[in-house]
Amino acid sequence: MQYVTPDLCDAYPDLVQVVEPMFSNFGGRDSFGGEIVTVKCFEDNSRVKEQVELDGTGKVMVVDGGGSLRHALLGDMLAEKAARNGWEGIIIYGCIRDVDVIAQTELGVQALATHPRKSEKRGLGDLNVPVTFCGVTFRPGEYVYADNNGILVSPEPLKMPD
Repeated sequence: MQYVTPDLCDAYPDLVQVVEPMFSNFGGRDSFGGEIVTVKCFEDNSRVKEQVELDGTGKVMVVDGGGSLRHALLGDMLAEKAARNGWEGIIIYGCIRDVDVIAQTELGVQALATHPRKSEKRGLGDLNVPVTFCGVTFRPGEYVYADNNGILVSPEPLKMPD
């Protein structure tokens, strides 16, 4: 499904929240949306690795990495696994790596920046808790939509206007 966030903003002005514009699109899909699944972690992508193993059909993983620019929380192997397991996309409030491969992967990926250093694996992090960054709270079970124009959050699923 192709989402156009300006059209969604126009159609649902009182429903959507707009995430502050800090993210760049890195994935093979430049438009994606779905039900929010959250991961809260800091410089440890253990929970991200666990989640990409699960069926992500119709879902977008929102990772609150605390905005860290010191480690990548997603690389090519996890992105490819997420794509194979049906995830619509991953939004990372932090960094990713292996961007040339991720750009060829059938997955939406938005992040703050890139960093070549992998994250630590200490098994730390929280799943499906509300996370807040860039002026918006992402709640599990709500919906997120992203494209090259930005990222929107809605308490309910949205349909593209005709």
